[in-house]
Amino acid sequence: MSYPPAPDELAQLGQAILADLPGAVTSAEVRFGELTLHAVAHRIVEVLTLLRDNPNYRFVQLIDLCGADYPERALRFDVVYHLLSYTKNRRIRVKVQTDEDTPVPSIVGVHPAANWYEREAFDMYGIFFEGHPDLRRILTDYGFSGHPLRKDFPMTGYVEVRWDEALKRVVYEPVKLNQEFRAFDFLSPWEGSRQALAGQGYPYTLPGDEKAKT
Repeated sequence: MSYPPAPDELAQLGQAILADLPGAVTSAEVRFGELTLHAVAHRIVEVLTLLRDNPNYRFVQLIDLCGADYPERALRFDVVYHLLSYTKNRRIRVKVQTDEDTPVPSIVGVHPAANWYEREAFDMYGIFFEGHPDLRRILTDYGFSGHPLRKDFPMTGYVEVRWDEALKRVVYEPVKLNQEFRAFDFLSPWEGSRQALAGQGYPYTLPGDEKAKT
């Protein structure tokens, strides 16, 4: 395969994988010069094992595993696997979907590098990985509440930490904001644009024009 691969080459690769993994890989699409496979979550180990071991593919390197949150969906999370084939000079992306309660099989047995990546997805999104040898938080602190990369996680968090001089230790407390978030007004009269449009005969009012009259 040439590099960067042509879209028709990627499309052929996707169709070949669909034929080799019927029911496990449900669709393949080429967008922005990259091949993305959509797979069934409970068969992800089978999918990645074949992609690694089949001599036609040889995706032996897991580059990355990450999560993505779409709260409006019933299966709100995507688990995304990025793979590299050294011998074929190819890169692909594999996606599966899950919800807050249904675990995705761990792929540590297929790609040991997934150990930390799966822990990170668990920590940041709350995605569970069944069969992971040590699924615990990896970036947040002990006792942390919630999952920071979920779209519904508050920007301020739930707790804050500080050094207590009296107790001589770090203490955890509920977040206390010293002031309410300010409602900043970013509207501007844009006098130059408004006058230029008016001079050309366009009766156009820009947001913020009302402030020029005050």
